[in-house]
Amino acid sequence: MGSYQPSNFQRLLSLTKLLTSDVNQGRHDKALALFHHMQASLALPLDAHVFSLVLKSCSAIHRPQLGISIHAHVAKSSILPNPFVASALVDMYGKCVSLSAARNLFDEIPQRNVVVWNAMISVYTRNGNVSDALGLFEAMDVEPDVSTFNSIIAGLAGSDDGSFKAVEFYRKMRAWGWKPDLITLLALLRACVGVAALRFIREIHGYDVRNEIDFHSQVSSLLVEAYGRCGCLANAHNLFHCMKKKDVVAWSSLISAYALHGEARAALDVFRKMELAKVEPDEITFLAVLKACSHAEGLADEALHYFSRMRKDYGVQANSDHYSCIVDVLSRTGRLNEAYEVIRQMPVKVTAKAWGALLSACRTYGNMELAEIAGKALSEIEPGNPANYLLLARMYSSLGRHEEAQRMRREMKEKGVKAPSGTSWVVYQD
Repeated sequence: MGSYQPSNFQRLLSLTKLLTSDVNQGRHDKALALFHHMQASLALPLDAHVFSLVLKSCSAIHRPQLGISIHAHVAKSSILPNPFVASALVDMYGKCVSLSAARNLFDEIPQRNVVVWNAMISVYTRNGNVSDALGLFEAMDVEPDVSTFNSIIAGLAGSDDGSFKAVEFYRKMRAWGWKPDLITLLALLRACVGVAALRFIREIHGYDVRNEIDFHSQVSSLLVEAYGRCGCLANAHNLFHCMKKKDVVAWSSLISAYALHGEARAALDVFRKMELAKVEPDEITFLAVLKACSHAEGLADEALHYFSRMRKDYGVQANSDHYSCIVDVLSRTGRLNEAYEVIRQMPVKVTAKAWGALLSACRTYGNMELAEIAGKALSEIEPGNPANYLLLARMYSSLGRHEEAQRMRREMKEKGVKAPSGTSWVVYQD
């Protein structure tokens, strides 16, 4: 018996190490199979670390029933107070069951450390409930850490009109004495990209350089995009060329920067250099290339060429955004019938972007027949968008068809669609 127990203990350690590797490498089905084997073959009880790992896999591949059964087991065996098990359970309920179930469990946990609080805050921000996350933050009875602030900054950065609030919350984080890490900088840069806050982008860039935070080029790639959004193409170009490792994200960011500001030839030149560097483009790269063609005049044939190469040379499947770009570039050059044929033959769902591009070009080139087709489609896809009704009404008015123009305005009124008042924002640069 004396030799049997150490043998079991050694097996438990070995299998736990293997389980950890499977979970960390994303082999979740294999991890759950190993867990069942451990339950059946080991004479020793499994510890909290094992259950926290298994709950991560349950969350990752959506196995709520197993997660719930583990919850029952850990509650009976007094493992639930372990913060890592408790936080993994909150995360599992948030991802696989419901927000309310996660919150109910959170409220029942007797001793909640910062790890458990962070799990619940992350559940809220991941589901877009930033106000609830902020409320929970204010209610914390333990000191928040970097992960707490990161979750809320990321949630604010991804919400409507939340970019400035994300920067404000970062200031609060620094006031608490916490230093930003890689996750903080990535979330902040996404916020800055949304509002083109150049001064703050430079601040992040300087902090990254001084503290050597970015070892995987993620921050540098986002900085290239952020500088590009602000129109600082020289900064974007110089930063890109200083990067030691240029992956597909970095190349795509520079192409996007040039495309956004109508520098189509520069964008396409970067794409050619990317191919020479043997970096394989992905769907985001090709979207940037197509946008570059769309934002320039006379590049419809080039756009069709790259659209064809995307599938033939790289096996990248076109999505609705790629098709919308093709419709846009054909429409801008007056090839409206070709654009309409692309829409008709699209193997993916036709979006408002595609119909909107066609409708806008119909006004430019005076094609009322296609404008009515596009307008009808848009009224079904986005019935609450006033721009579509107003554009058609103006086209009718310009042709002297005032009764149809009035009909469009009546339709807006009957559906309760109102044209929003104009708004603008200003970023003050000190």
